[in-house]
Amino acid sequence: MRSAFDKLISWTGLALAAVLLVAGGLLTWANTFIDNQVTDQLTMQGITMPEGEALAGLPKADAAALEQYAGSPMDTGPEAKAYADHYILAHMNESSDGQTYAEVSGQYVGMTDEQKASPGGQALGGLRQTLFMGNTLRGLLLYGYAFATIGTIAGIAAIAAFAGAAALLIFFALGIWHARRATTTAEVGASAAVPQLV
Repeated sequence: MRSAFDKLISWTGLALAAVLLVAGGLLTWANTFIDNQVTDQLTMQGITMPEGEALAGLPKADAAALEQYAGSPMDTGPEAKAYADHYILAHMNESSDGQTYAEVSGQYVGMTDEQKASPGGQALGGLRQTLFMGNTLRGLLLYGYAFATIGTIAGIAAIAAFAGAAALLIFFALGIWHARRATTTAEVGASAAVPQLV
């Protein structure tokens, strides 16, 4: 009875190990695919992370966040996030005195045609366009960062799946060994219980 139970549990563990191995393989594929896609797409943009004077003109917190990537090609999710949040956004905030695209656009849309044609209206329209383009680029870069993060999570999950599969394979081997031992012990016990005829 004990041997049969050990075998049932062991074979169930083996089946779960197989599921985890398949999951680990798929998660590894997802990690590699996402990483390659993010790297390829960011590399195609041809953006070099700011350095030197480009960093000196930024607020200290933004410059400090970008310093570790200075001068390198932007090809990773964390670099894309740093560029979006500490370079593009810093310039957008500087040019608009901290106003968002929605605020500037609202002011521009509320102008009459005469006001839009004036130098102030033209400047506001140009600022509106600049903020729109900045928000668009930031959004695309932050999507790249989000996908890179998903790829990293998939890689961590793959490692966990492979570790779980390895543990279950060890438990399977131990379970089969214990089932054989229980069978042998039961057989020895049964033969000892049989009375010997002299």
